Amino acid sequence: MYHHLGAHLDEVDGIQGTRFAVWAPNAREVSVLCDRNHWTHGRNWLNSSDNGVWWGFVEGLSSGDAYKFGIRTQDDTIAEKSDPFAFSTELRPKTASIVYDLGGFPWQDNDWLQQRQSTDWFHRPIAIYEVQLGSWKKPDDGREFFNYRELAHMLVDYAHEIGYTHLQLMPISEYPFDGSWGYQATGYFSPTSRFGTPHDFMYFVDYCHKSGIGVLIDWVPGHFPTDGHSLGRFDGTCCYEHEDPRLGQHPDWGTLIFNYGRDEVRDFLLSNARFWLDVYHVDGLRVDAVASMLYLDYSREEGEWLPNVYGGRENLEAIQFLKDMNTMVHGEFPGILTIAEESTSWGGVSRPVYDGGLGFSMKWDMGWMNDTLAYIGRDPVHRSHHHNELSFRMVYAFTENFVLPLSHDEVVHGKHSLLSQMPGDNWQQFANLRLLYGYQYTMPGKKLLFMGGEFGQWHEWNHNEELDWALYGHQFHDGIRRYIGDLNRVYRDHPALFERDFESDGFSWVHCDDWQSSTYAFIRYAENREDFLVVVCNFTPVPREGYRIGVPRGGHYVELVNSDAEIYGGGDIGNGGGLPAEAIASHGCENSLNLTVPPLGLLVMKPA
Repeated sequence: MYHHLGAHLDEVDGIQGTRFAVWAPNAREVSVLCDRNHWTHGRNWLNSSDNGVWWGFVEGLSSGDAYKFGIRTQDDTIAEKSDPFAFSTELRPKTASIVYDLGGFPWQDNDWLQQRQSTDWFHRPIAIYEVQLGSWKKPDDGREFFNYRELAHMLVDYAHEIGYTHLQLMPISEYPFDGSWGYQATGYFSPTSRFGTPHDFMYFVDYCHKSGIGVLIDWVPGHFPTDGHSLGRFDGTCCYEHEDPRLGQHPDWGTLIFNYGRDEVRDFLLSNARFWLDVYHVDGLRVDAVASMLYLDYSREEGEWLPNVYGGRENLEAIQFLKDMNTMVHGEFPGILTIAEESTSWGGVSRPVYDGGLGFSMKWDMGWMNDTLAYIGRDPVHRSHHHNELSFRMVYAFTENFVLPLSHDEVVHGKHSLLSQMPGDNWQQFANLRLLYGYQYTMPGKKLLFMGGEFGQWHEWNHNEELDWALYGHQFHDGIRRYIGDLNRVYRDHPALFERDFESDGFSWVHCDDWQSSTYAFIRYAENREDFLVVVCNFTPVPREGYRIGVPRGGHYVELVNSDAEIYGGGDIGNGGGLPAEAIASHGCENSLNLTVPPLGLLVMKPA
């Protein structure tokens, strides 16, 4: 639809101008408002059609010119609305759309796109760095933000330094309120003008691809804001949302809910999903708040919602929309990813549509995140009484294709930063954080970490401020950054940590019942089962000397990762870089390792 609706530069009878089309099925009349007509309704009329689309041509209007639609409603008022299909918008607090020609960008990422088509991401390493562009870094020259081109170079260099495979951008569709972080979009087809032009954002994606970094973006089809210039009551009636507030209003965010059962609305959203993959070459969509779309009674009390035609609470239209979206984008853009933030036990979120699923590539494991942060947030003296909070995850770990997220949601609204959530004194907090990250990187599932977590920021995230880069040069914070970089490199270099993320035979407990010591040991297997890694976690501040664990074969084992290494800020307690297995039976194996497991530490042992 973005090829036909909206504003497009055109020529009629040799006259340059802009062709407009907008869906407003219940409008009495529609005109274009712009500087040329002094923003006066009725100077540049659009023509009506039987399908509710108003269309016309305005001569002289060119790229960079601002405009809105003046819509006369059935009650004879004039609503001034931004273009739902605008390719560019004014910088907030202004709200007009901007005519923009998306053509002419010299893309140079064909090699990346060709390779992406044949990449099986299920069996490849995915380490995602989640970024909010406006608060990652801020200029010191008086500007409010860096632009997309500057950010591309800085972020790519940093991603390579730390070892990430993908950047995930919090919503970049235009939004009016900074405090919504982009999750209340008004310009669904416009990259936010805070950081530059649409071509600047194309440069960002292109540069990432040429440098071997994938780009995922947050996509929010679950709700939209009530701002007067936006989609709400677009032509005086509920075009995009339901009329009944029990279906059309979101109680949590004070926003409006799309009417997924209306063809024009479904096609608007499907076109939007396609748009970012087609025009901007992004590598995937992380779909926000999927649970709020699936359930009609989401965050509603009895009497505040309407059941579906079968009397149930499932939103059948939203379910079909998600299936249609996933079927379309995976069919047209092989190798892209769709990732669901879905917080309930809905079955088959990341299973194919033809197999009864919703069709997402992957799903955030919110259960893992909640259980793990609850466990590691406890004083170690109490952890032995909550041992199953970590081991429970493996009961369901392979029911979906999971991403293990430590996202922005865990470091806002008074939750504190991840480092500040860790118990104990200063040393123990850093040790606990290293242990948390090591546990994340060695468990089955793809990885995601929000910016600032990679160097142990003390303060929770504030969208108005940049990260605390002043912590660079501090021993313990630099140690966390080195540790994350090494974890990413070990993760990417060892197939045992990624090839069987979604297969049960890629994981095996050595033991998960040593609650007295609050320790766990497990094995990760590559597709070649002779290629494996042994992981041991000690969640107490007491070193475990002479700690014996069974291993699948004899020989020498290298200490591939030790979270207590001195270069990470630890006490350097370990096994001297490696040790031989002994022919002593343990944990059902004929051979075993007699380890020293550091306090609040994690070891990854690799057979030589």
